[in-house]
Amino acid sequence: MNFGPGTALGTSKRIGSLMTILVTGATGAVGRSLIGALASFGEQVRAVSRQPKEAELPEGVEVVGADLTASSSLTADLFDGVDRMFVFPIDHGVDDLVAAAVAGGVGRFVVLSSLAAAGEFPRDIGSASHTHHVAVERAVTARTDAWTILRPGTFANNLLSWAWPIKAGMPIRAPFIHSAPAPIHEADIADAAAAALLRDGHHGQIYPLTGPQSLTRIDQVAAIGAGIGRDIRLVEISPDEFRADVAPFISEDIVAMLLDYWSDTVAEPDRVRSGVRDLTGRPGRTLEEWARDHRAAFGAA
Repeated sequence: MNFGPGTALGTSKRIGSLMTILVTGATGAVGRSLIGALASFGEQVRAVSRQPKEAELPEGVEVVGADLTASSSLTADLFDGVDRMFVFPIDHGVDDLVAAAVAGGVGRFVVLSSLAAAGEFPRDIGSASHTHHVAVERAVTARTDAWTILRPGTFANNLLSWAWPIKAGMPIRAPFIHSAPAPIHEADIADAAAAALLRDGHHGQIYPLTGPQSLTRIDQVAAIGAGIGRDIRLVEISPDEFRADVAPFISEDIVAMLLDYWSDTVAEPDRVRSGVRDLTGRPGRTLEEWARDHRAAFGAA
């Protein structure tokens, strides 16, 4: 993990490393990157996974098997010795999880939320992402003042949905190809979370996070092509064609949210936010860097 020259973990004072950091969502893209970062600093990490034997996390990381959506998993042992916690926005049970963590003595919470939770645009209000992440944030902020909220925008990892056609040598089919999100590398979210967990001065702060550039979907395809060393074709399709393509895999409320977002960001590209730099002291990774980091997923050597 690279926090930039002379600015490791930003500029705020680092807290002592005397206790354990609990990481939920440990085997997801952000959680796995975060655990690797914390372990590299010599932190004591307890990772939660439904399938601990398959977690494949760094040596020295304590892996605990638990289903955090089930209250029966929220035992005192889970929080024993834990003073800091990374809160993944689980689908169900976050209220019980946070209540148990506070009762268990956890004193610092870093919450993975979404830029949609800010409700900055009409498209966000009432969307699936807004509703879910607002509830996750409230589960923490209603119980403690010792919180930091990270609100990333669109994840670069969403573009892994293009991996299959790219590997097959087929064109990418996408609506609104002039839509311009600012996709963020999951490692930048993890770096920001590590900074918030390990440094003082972030209590009560909300950090919007994006990648360093807003890029049209045309530019995104070009960046991925440059990152993996391949020419990739892009074909624009209608929203109805997109619905038909993804209906077997994505629920209609998510499809509607995506189409509204892409439609809006044609005329008004995503605004690049400073959260990654504010927390880590360096700019975020480019989409081309993200593509290089995921070459194997796209079938590149």
